[in-house]
Amino acid sequence: MLQSQKVLIVDDEEDIVKLLKTVLLKEGFEHVFAAFSAKEGWQQFQDQRPDVVILDIMLPDGEGYDVCKQIRSVSNVPIFFLSAKTEEIDKILGFAIGGDDYITKPFSPKEVAYRIKARFRRQEAAYEDVDKAHIVQAGPFVFDEQKIELKKNGEIIELKPKELGLFTHLLKHPNQIISKESLYDQVWGEDSFGYDNTVMVHIRRLREKIEDDPSNPQYLVTVKGLGYKLALEGAKR
Repeated sequence: MLQSQKVLIVDDEEDIVKLLKTVLLKEGFEHVFAAFSAKEGWQQFQDQRPDVVILDIMLPDGEGYDVCKQIRSVSNVPIFFLSAKTEEIDKILGFAIGGDDYITKPFSPKEVAYRIKARFRRQEAAYEDVDKAHIVQAGPFVFDEQKIELKKNGEIIELKPKELGLFTHLLKHPNQIISKESLYDQVWGEDSFGYDNTVMVHIRRLREKIEDDPSNPQYLVTVKGLGYKLALEGAKR
C-alpha cells in the first residue's frame, strides 16, 4: 500500500525536508515530494495530487494555514502540521481549519512516518468495512447482496428467486425460530391462504441445495409446532 501513496512535504528548512524524506523512503514511502514555500506547496499539490501533506506553518511567503485552506477547498487528504509554534491556540487553529494532526518541532522523523502509517491503516480499515457492508455471513454461508450471490464454503449455490428470498431471510436471523406464516409474509408478501404447503415445498427444495444430507438437515431445521430456524454456530453479520 505504502508504495503507491504520495507524500508532499512543505517546509522551507531544507535539512528538515531532507531528513523527513530520507526516513519516509526508508519506511516504505516511494513517492515523496518537497516544496519550500506556500506558493510552491500549492502548485505541487495540484501537480502531484498527494495522499498526505506534511505542512509547516511558517513559510517565507505566507502561512501553512492558508495552504491548508486551499487544499481543503478541493480535497480531504490528511494534513499534518509541522511547526515550531507550540501554543495551544496555534494547535487549535490548525485543527479548526482542517488539519488532521499537529506535530511540534523538534520532532522525531520516525514518529512522523508512523503517524502517517497509522492514519493510512485506519483509512484502509474504514474502506474495508464499507466494502463489506453488503456481505451477510453466517456459518459456512456468505451472501453478497450486491451480486445477489450465495456461497457455501466458497462454492456458489444456485437458488431460484423465492428460494433465495426465503434463505436470505433466515440467514439474516440465524438461530432464530421463524414461523411458517412469518416466512410467507416476508418472502411472498401475499395473502397467506395456502402458505403452509408453499413454505414446506420451498424448505424442502432449499434443503436439497444447501444440506449435505437433505433428509437429515444440519442447518435448516424444523422446530416442531413453531417453525424453522437456520442453525449456525458463531453466526455474525
